[in-house]
Amino acid sequence: MPSNNNASLPETIPAHVAIIMDGNGRWARKRGLPRLAGHRAGTENLRRVIEACVEFGVQILTIYAFSTENWGRPEDEVQGLMSILEDVIDRELKELHKNGVQLRHIGRLEEINPTLQRKVREAIAMTARNTRLTLNVAFNYGGRDEIVQAVRRIIADGVKPDRVDEALIGQYLYTGGQPDPDLIIRTSGELRVSNFLIWQGAYAEYYVTPTFWPDFDKEELRQALWHFARRERRFGLVSAPS
Repeated sequence: MPSNNNASLPETIPAHVAIIMDGNGRWARKRGLPRLAGHRAGTENLRRVIEACVEFGVQILTIYAFSTENWGRPEDEVQGLMSILEDVIDRELKELHKNGVQLRHIGRLEEINPTLQRKVREAIAMTARNTRLTLNVAFNYGGRDEIVQAVRRIIADGVKPDRVDEALIGQYLYTGGQPDPDLIIRTSGELRVSNFLIWQGAYAEYYVTPTFWPDFDKEELRQALWHFARRERRFGLVSAPS
């Protein structure tokens, strides 16, 4: 295996990569900037990471953009984040569509302002047939809430208890029909899952880097892929005899 990970890619590339994009605020604070400047820098970085995922052959990218708990942040920061998402859709949608990216939203749309809801739905409709990369944007998303909503829909559909199993619950999650993430990356060095994909990530490999999200670049992603390739995924089993 090459020692210089910047020069090549491993043979095994995870089909589904998820990222907890953490550290925007601390990135800004280190530079004497307001927190929203960090969020904007993180948004700019997202374009570069999407391009790297397409180049590296990742099929699905799920990003944690705004959690159900983030509503508790200061009002100006929350409104700023909403504005940033709207700006990103306005500025980046055509280019994402041109490059074959299919946009999906995971989480609750109904609590977001109607104008932003409409833009999100239009973006999803425009890119629905694209196949180069699926980009799941977890916005107003929480892993526990996702499971609660899935259970409610199962009950509303009148599913009998003896039909409920892991596969059925998986179909009712926001990511229904998609494979679970192979690799979950967290930037900024924090060692917690933060209510992100807690069902789907049961057997994902985790990679944590101290790098703040705005500085997480193509080569950092390549490094994460190399770490993934070195792992032995056993899914609760034991290693095969050598």
